[in-house]
Amino acid sequence: MQTIRFIFLSLFALFGGIYLLYIGYVYCNQGEMIFMANKLPVNYKFEFNQDFEELNISSFDNVKLNGLLFKTPNPKGLVFYLHGNAGSLDTWGSIASNYTDLGYDIFILDYRGFGKSEGEIEGQDQIYQDLKFVYSKLITKYDRDKVIIIGYSIGTGLATYLASIENPKKLVLQAPYFNFIEFSSRRVPFVPDFLKKFKFETDEYIVKVKSPIYIFHGSKDQIISYDNSIRLQKLLKPTDKVFILNNQDHLGMNENFNFKKELKVILE
Repeated sequence: MQTIRFIFLSLFALFGGIYLLYIGYVYCNQGEMIFMANKLPVNYKFEFNQDFEELNISSFDNVKLNGLLFKTPNPKGLVFYLHGNAGSLDTWGSIASNYTDLGYDIFILDYRGFGKSEGEIEGQDQIYQDLKFVYSKLITKYDRDKVIIIGYSIGTGLATYLASIENPKKLVLQAPYFNFIEFSSRRVPFVPDFLKKFKFETDEYIVKVKSPIYIFHGSKDQIISYDNSIRLQKLLKPTDKVFILNNQDHLGMNENFNFKKELKVILE
């Protein structure tokens, strides 16, 4: 009996220790696990076949954030674009023509640690402060009622938060999650919610957005299931719209024909 008890307690201590190590690793490395930043050299020169301006904006704590403003003659307004959790402006910049061709300037921001942006992402409030600070700088050149906020993947939670406090002309979400706590639990299980630094509660903020909302999701998205958009749809205003793109997976939505078709209508 003593032997069985000893074995049980030993196994309990072993697995308990492994679990604590697992929890500790996840807690300390959340930012790196979620945001797969692609760094670029400070002297990297962007090359695109259209007019653009590289901007370095000092955030609330003087960390410089890098972004690209793609321009069009006599713009109808500004698209403020928040990209996904991977890549950087050297690749994300390729989507700009979708918007400039429709008469809009578009600003794409690299988050902390991405591309040529300084610093590193440490928590949710830090990201939110960055977004509010950069947004306030950009819209001084545009009418507030002509700014459209767009988010892709992880950027959808950020875009929804920003839209809930800034009241843009429209909000467009590409492949959104219902909330990031729930999504991350499926990817990194057995981590208590109170230890998660990034919550990105899309479901809580979307009901506070007064602007028209347009959601796009691929029917074959294997990373963020389109069920997330179906659930968000129940929280939308009657005039908001959800588009499920047939045979579209998580990546490459900006090249999708039906997405471009509907985007043209939205940006009229």
